[in-house]
Amino acid sequence: MIRVFCQVIAWLLLAGIIFVTVSPIGLRPDLGEGPNLDRVIGFLVTGFFFGVGYGRHWIMVLLAVVAGAFAIEALQLLTPDRHARLIDASVKAISGGAGFLMGHASLAMRLKRG
Repeated sequence: MIRVFCQVIAWLLLAGIIFVTVSPIGLRPDLGEGPNLDRVIGFLVTGFFFGVGYGRHWIMVLLAVVAGAFAIEALQLLTPDRHARLIDASVKAISGGAGFLMGHASLAMRLKRG
């Protein structure tokens, strides 16, 4: 049951990230500490939920999270007021991957305990 819940949350978070990525810059959330912290938190949390929700095929899903971060950054090329940058995509990919690995590790520990 927890896996299905995490899968739903992961996809909803991903949809939110895609929305704020391609929406006008004024709709992007701002935590007040700069956009890199916003990126890190967003992708860390999303990656965590994917890691818990999709533990069985973890290598494939981890690669999808990392590749997806680059694809999401590239979506900004479709909007006139946004810009895609390799450093931003890298921050997203590393954060998403780290969040995924934390989620996957927490799932593995939970399953190991019984």
